[in-house]
Amino acid sequence: MRRKKTNPQLIKTIRYLYEAADRYNAGVWKAVAKKLEKPYRNWAEINVGKITKHLKEGEIAVVPGKVLGMGDAGKIEVAAWKFSKSAKEKIEKAGGKCYSLFEIVEKNPEGIKVRILGG
Repeated sequence: MRRKKTNPQLIKTIRYLYEAADRYNAGVWKAVAKKLEKPYRNWAEINVGKITKHLKEGEIAVVPGKVLGMGDAGKIEVAAWKFSKSAKEKIEKAGGKCYSLFEIVEKNPEGIKVRILGG
């Protein structure tokens, strides 16, 4: 039996991502929402160094889970459900940006040049 999510902020975020996917015809937001609906133990936990390694020029990384601070950060843009303190500091120190999932949908509603990492 599948348990329902109880975190009201998470429920709101998932609903918002589904609405954005329909409104802007952007399947990327639907894919992120589906990953967030999975059990917490299956969520992505990805290090800053790995994001820097796999991200191409001009792309925005979306992590349906948590960004951790291991590794070196380049000048990257990352959106995630949650950031560790060290990950946020490394990204911002390198000249990059950290976004919430709400902010990235507002910034890039069509989901152009978005890469989902982890999970």
